[in-house]
Amino acid sequence: MEDPVERPQRSIRVLVVDDEPNHLRLLTATLRLEGFLAVGVPDAESALRALAEAPYDLALIDVMMPGTSGLELARRMRLEHPAVPVVLMSAYHLSERQLRQSQTGAVGFVAKPYQVEELTRYLRDKATWGGHAA
Repeated sequence: MEDPVERPQRSIRVLVVDDEPNHLRLLTATLRLEGFLAVGVPDAESALRALAEAPYDLALIDVMMPGTSGLELARRMRLEHPAVPVVLMSAYHLSERQLRQSQTGAVGFVAKPYQVEELTRYLRDKATWGGHAA
């Protein structure tokens, strides 16, 4: 008998944005192996196009990118795609206070390097999966 409280099995759609090709490839492949539907793009413009073309449950965005930074992309997403939670990632730590002050609307921060198990658990918690807001 099924537990009526259990969430239906559905893969979480994650948009990964990182300008570093090797990290983007590795992270996207790792998330796919962990059961996510992960799409990787190298910059903010590609991210905005991807968001316009398909729904995502979460965006994982590198803070330090040339051109439009991850912070600026998160601010634009807050206005143009407010239903998609943003988790920022960087080798430079951001405190909860700094995250709030960034005015990005980001729901979280992941420090690089990260443990895959911790990252996937964190992303599942932050995603708009099963109809609940992060």
